[in-house]
Amino acid sequence: MDFSLLGPVTVTTGPAAAPVELPLGPAKRRSVLAMLLLRPNSTVSVEQLVAGLWEDEPPAHARTVIQGHVSRLRAALAEGGAGEHGVELTTHSSAYLLRLPASLVDTVRFDDLVARADPESAPAEAVPMLRQALGLWRGPALTGTVASPPFAAAAHALEERRLTAVEALARAHGALGEYEKAAGALHPAALGNPLREGLIADLMLVLYRTGRQSDAIAWFHRTREMLADDLGVDPGERLNAAYQEILRAAPVAEPPPEPRAPREPHAARDPRVAAEAPAAPAGQPAAPSAASGPAPELLPRPPAGFLGRDAELAELTRLVLPGAGQDHPYGGAPTGLPAEGCITLVTGPAGVGKTGLAVHWGHAYATAFPDGRLFADLRGFSGGEEAEPAAVLREFLLAMGTPADQIPPSEQAAGALYRSLVAQRRLLVVLDNASSSAQVRPLLPGGQHCATLVTSRSRLDGLIATDAARPVRLHALGPEHGVALIGALLGPDRVAEDPAAAQELVTLCDGLPLALRAASAQLVARPRWRLARLATALRDERRRLALLSAEDAGVAAALRNSVARLSADDAQLLRALGAGFAREVNTAEAAALSGADPDLIQDSLERLAEMHLLDEEATNRYVMSDLVKLFAQGDGGRGAGRPGEGPGEGPVEGAGPA
Repeated sequence: MDFSLLGPVTVTTGPAAAPVELPLGPAKRRSVLAMLLLRPNSTVSVEQLVAGLWEDEPPAHARTVIQGHVSRLRAALAEGGAGEHGVELTTHSSAYLLRLPASLVDTVRFDDLVARADPESAPAEAVPMLRQALGLWRGPALTGTVASPPFAAAAHALEERRLTAVEALARAHGALGEYEKAAGALHPAALGNPLREGLIADLMLVLYRTGRQSDAIAWFHRTREMLADDLGVDPGERLNAAYQEILRAAPVAEPPPEPRAPREPHAARDPRVAAEAPAAPAGQPAAPSAASGPAPELLPRPPAGFLGRDAELAELTRLVLPGAGQDHPYGGAPTGLPAEGCITLVTGPAGVGKTGLAVHWGHAYATAFPDGRLFADLRGFSGGEEAEPAAVLREFLLAMGTPADQIPPSEQAAGALYRSLVAQRRLLVVLDNASSSAQVRPLLPGGQHCATLVTSRSRLDGLIATDAARPVRLHALGPEHGVALIGALLGPDRVAEDPAAAQELVTLCDGLPLALRAASAQLVARPRWRLARLATALRDERRRLALLSAEDAGVAAALRNSVARLSADDAQLLRALGAGFAREVNTAEAAALSGADPDLIQDSLERLAEMHLLDEEATNRYVMSDLVKLFAQGDGGRGAGRPGEGPGEGPVEGAGPA
């Protein structure tokens, strides 16, 4: 069991290779847990909780609300096996105590690693410890808690500790003469904290020691102007001292040769992530690597429990790195450059694992892209506003070292700057969850040796027609790989108890990885359940979609976001097909079910197939999966509750005494 505050507030349980997140409920409940975790093994009074949860005047029933949240937290922890890990949430008069081994909290592990690292006396040992500590961060601290002064102060204190660790890491790299690595550690932090003078001073000095004197001086003038404009003050002593040292042009000591970095433990276990850096084939010139600016690393962490996609991964490798040999698990270690201007399009239905495939491949072949990896969630099917290309271009330019005040305001000018910066780079760009070809085109790098992976629920035929994108279609998992995924998430022993039930779960989940993960989350949270018990519950078609959901995630939510993209006529046809008895229809049968003109129905069927809500398995033969059919029957799945919640069992605030 693991408690996380360095990013979204979460609790995970299960095997380390495939952790499952416990459902914690609304923001106030997460905030109660966060406040208890900020003081592990210490009592927290109800008054402290009230002050933290309500910025303004608390309601009259605030104590009852807190009791309800504590009661729900206690139940969620118990279902996740808290007792087996020594975790107990107890009541002490008008206070609460979360008793647990402190090492289960990521903030405690972070502080321990930072305290043990000595960047000045033992820099070689400090670097891996500090990298491990910073690797615990998954985003802004305490994400998902309420916006109140106590939580803002706690998040700010944690962020200060993170920046202190970043500065210590840079000092350790500097002590080893690894000034480029020191600059790479400091640069993102400097962009996010442009008025932190000590951090800017450190960045200026390491840039100077890498021979980038002009960049270092530019950072000084940029910071001086911001201090004057925003705070009305001049640079402090430390920033001025760094500037004067650079102006004096003192000789820079020759850095010692960089030691070979120790192999990461997970890379040693997984040969797919251990490919050596590619060399250009004989007679083929290597692509030039960008000489200025950091190598951006925006790719999310690899998906846990990823398996069963060897054919698709090999196809990606063939399209993106056509010079790959035959000795790599996915088609050979890359021995050449990315295909010129390569754009690969990964498509498939909601929940089939498109993002996981692209991210996993990007990590497996990281060394083929020495100039960095960019990633953007375009939010095309996320239920909210889509990402604007101009905003994504700004994030990309910042990641590549462009000062914020030098980014052009117009999308066209920003796009031109972006393409010029990446023109000579070997860079991977992953554009995830795209809604349309028009959303993608401004973000295509266009560099000769850049590769672009685009994922979408839509086929994006326009991108294939105008930009020569090469499609890779992702289908549901077969029975063998579906059972293997359940085993990876739950542990092989639990599957071995009832392999027939595991196969039935794969069938009931349509082989969708998202559905299988949601089902596995139900079982991880209920360690005493056998697989057959969940399979029996899923046979009830009225409950299946609700059981395959977790809070705002799951199959119903994913399908709802797809259907939201349809026109009213296409959505009506989907509902009509869901109400029909057959899983397969042709144009005439669909017209009869909907009562519409067959000529118009043909176009609607094509659009539903383009969105992967139907599969055209043969000419004029369309197939609807069981889960899509159930969703369509429920008129978009509205009213589906959380798993295990009947009437009156939703996330109400006042849930009785704790």
